[in-house]
Amino acid sequence: MERLIAGYRKLREEVYPERAEQFAKLERGQAPRVLFITCADSRITPELLFQAEPGELFICRNAGNIVPAHGDHTGGVSATVEYAVRALKVTDIVVCGHSDCGVMRGLLHPEKVASMKSVASWLGYGERARAVVEHVCSHMDEEEKVMELARQNVLAQMDNLRTHPSVAAAMAGKTLGIHGWVLQLHTGKVDAWSADSEQFAPLEQVYETVGSR
Repeated sequence: MERLIAGYRKLREEVYPERAEQFAKLERGQAPRVLFITCADSRITPELLFQAEPGELFICRNAGNIVPAHGDHTGGVSATVEYAVRALKVTDIVVCGHSDCGVMRGLLHPEKVASMKSVASWLGYGERARAVVEHVCSHMDEEEKVMELARQNVLAQMDNLRTHPSVAAAMAGKTLGIHGWVLQLHTGKVDAWSADSEQFAPLEQVYETVGSR
């Protein structure tokens, strides 16, 4: 707590006075262009990673960057997606997974989370990714499987997003793009899903090739 309080004191004494005009403008409303769906993992800091200013990212965080399909679970994620698309009219949604994800390890070893009933239930939304890796990646070692699970999970959640009526309508109107990214924690490198090549590749390479969609 001391660390948080010290940080707050610095914010009030140094940061706010220097950026008073910016924060006064934000008080009047927000207009983010991107809904960023990522893991609750404490090591993931979207604003730092992508050098975003306050008000630029509308962020949804949960264990494993999960997006239940429409109708499967009416909760905070579904509400956040609908609000971002219909009220804020974001132009892009990013689903961002990461290396060394505890949820992916839980998918590999469900017995280790069996005593945590809520966690075990939530991991059910990652079953598609687990099934793919179990079927085609049996030759991989533990760390490779965790990384491949992160990739497959991102793809699964992107598909789940498309089942949401607000998302489907915006995509049909060509006002919304969906993106899948995976972060390597130890390097800061981000790989992005390329629909053209049907694989993950360095973010810079993918967006040089296909642009913002």
